[in-house]
Amino acid sequence: MPTPMFIAEVSSNHARDFKRCVAFIETAAAIGCDAVKFQLFKIDALFAPEILSRSPEHRRRREWELPESFIPDIAACCQNHGVAFWCTPFYLEAVDLLAGHVQALKVASYELLWTDLLRRCAATGKPVVLSTGMADLEEVGRAVAALRDAGCDDLSLLHCVSGYPAPARQANLAAIATLREAFGCPAGWSDHTVEEGVVHRAVHRFGASLVEFHLDLDAAGAEYAAGHCWLPRQAEAMIRAVRLGCLADGDGVKAPVAAEAADRQWRADPVDGLRPLPCVRQLWT
Repeated sequence: MPTPMFIAEVSSNHARDFKRCVAFIETAAAIGCDAVKFQLFKIDALFAPEILSRSPEHRRRREWELPESFIPDIAACCQNHGVAFWCTPFYLEAVDLLAGHVQALKVASYELLWTDLLRRCAATGKPVVLSTGMADLEEVGRAVAALRDAGCDDLSLLHCVSGYPAPARQANLAAIATLREAFGCPAGWSDHTVEEGVVHRAVHRFGASLVEFHLDLDAAGAEYAAGHCWLPRQAEAMIRAVRLGCLADGDGVKAPVAAEAADRQWRADPVDGLRPLPCVRQLWT
């Protein structure tokens, strides 16, 4: 079974600190991730003014914004550490700013209905990954059509449960296969459960070809307390276990493998029921 691509989502855990961004990139590379993903948003372009005028909580999220000036250096750092740089744009101009630096653009579940953003991402010619949390199949279909009509020919979908954290019993991992079959493109799992067994099931039972998960370095990130972020040791163990499981599939032929070769002659002899076979006993006389 092919091993899935693992994407570490930094989200807002960077604290607007470039050194911390670098630490995320270094950590993602060290624990075996293929890509690291940031988010580029401006709170004033994310929420309607009536929300911001009445919600101090939403206004405080300005402290979570990734400075645009970090983007070229983040891209260079990712290249130096051998991981792909992905980013989620949350305003139209962010797409243009990112296009020259990222290997893929990710559209978040909350923006799935925003056709202008989908078209802008498709027009870059970059691979697009669309997260589908909260959406029904008809809504996903309209978003996929908008992307493809605008020129996107490298599309992947992520089944996602937009709960923070998401209960494992509501993961509905079978939807991964539904998306893949309905739209004829790679489909994966965006995890908010922080349950290793859920990720294993997504890959080994439902063929998730991408696994995205939220990462924090030290339980000090802005989003860690919500309960949907993995810490590095947890994530490293999960990635290693999933990849090892993929390698363990084999070809299905029931025949001795190399690890058994030395023991084949030490089986019980069919005549007297004693170990090893006579050919080995002779070497001990």
